[in-house]
Amino acid sequence: MHIFIIGSKGIPAKYGGFETFVEKLTQGRQNKNIRYHVACMADEDSEFYLNHTRCFKVRTPPLGSAAPVLYDLRSLQQSLSYIAAHRLENCLIYICACRIGPFLLYYQRKLRQQGIKLLINPDGHEWLRGKWNRFIKAYWRLSERLCVKTADHMACDSRAIEDYIKTRYCTYGTPATFIPYGAVTPPRRDRPSEAFRTWKKSHQVSDSYYLIVGRFVPENNYEVILREYMASGSSKDLVLITNVTKNKFYQKLEAGTAFSSCPGVKFVGTVYDQDLLTEIRQQAFAYLHGHEVGGTNPSLLEAMATTPLNILLDVVFNREVGGEAALFFSKKPGYLSSLLQAVEYLPPEEISHLAQAARDRIRNIYHWPLVIRQNEALFVAVLGSG
Repeated sequence: MHIFIIGSKGIPAKYGGFETFVEKLTQGRQNKNIRYHVACMADEDSEFYLNHTRCFKVRTPPLGSAAPVLYDLRSLQQSLSYIAAHRLENCLIYICACRIGPFLLYYQRKLRQQGIKLLINPDGHEWLRGKWNRFIKAYWRLSERLCVKTADHMACDSRAIEDYIKTRYCTYGTPATFIPYGAVTPPRRDRPSEAFRTWKKSHQVSDSYYLIVGRFVPENNYEVILREYMASGSSKDLVLITNVTKNKFYQKLEAGTAFSSCPGVKFVGTVYDQDLLTEIRQQAFAYLHGHEVGGTNPSLLEAMATTPLNILLDVVFNREVGGEAALFFSKKPGYLSSLLQAVEYLPPEEISHLAQAARDRIRNIYHWPLVIRQNEALFVAVLGSG
């Protein structure tokens, strides 16, 4: 079986959910009959091998928001050309995200003529993201619809997205299967590492802190969390690991919260060292998760696997992941600030109980070997369908 994966930025993974997914999938391959071909965004066209996987670089000019669309199209075309040139059979193309729906109508005949199956992961509700203007949002909705219409199968990383696809696009009859994203529960250090102590000192982070990890976008509800944290009067720091830029969103956030006047708010930039990031999560008092767009969020799973206490925005995606192992807040003014005041008085045994329940959910539902096995079974099933 030849599985061509396009839409992620490629491997080795540096940052991002799809990139980590592809890396874990290729590293942990269980079915030895599978041969992976992974597209990698680059400034040249070439090939290399990693994780016993053929990785093909796809030259992608810097075209802003249009670059990912061009990248997906060139990746698709290169995949089709390679399949034809090497006369490959039993091929499946797995597209991460619904960016090129309108163009798939053109490629649909070619795919069918070559007997290639098309599997698409819709990710989340991209058309709800606040960073897009109404024209781009309209394109995302159209692209999503046409992806579902042309795909042989949809792979959804949350049950809520699976239900949405099956309900909204029921007339197309495209099958959809829920397979979660994965995570691991890393061992805890007996004592803080030198790297962690250096990081903590350089950013003047207190011994006990709340943590946020995520992209710097409006739909992650930074304004709600900042405002409520400041209103709580907590003596713990609020550490934000994010790709913060002083753009219009940053200015709006400052105008709405005046966070720069609060010494406890610490924007510390991004952390690409995964071992250090894991330790930062483990040492946090609690993780705050305000994401409300998308399916199973990788940052949330990593927090559930590492951080003792997880406090999540109450939306269906987060409820699905957190279950009884997390606490939830609404965007109602005063709700989160009251919750933060209360959790600081939780008995240690109650926090330990929540932490254990979170780790159990990761092991039982979101464990990477299980996720890999489910994906490989789906590849076999889709290739074996009519």
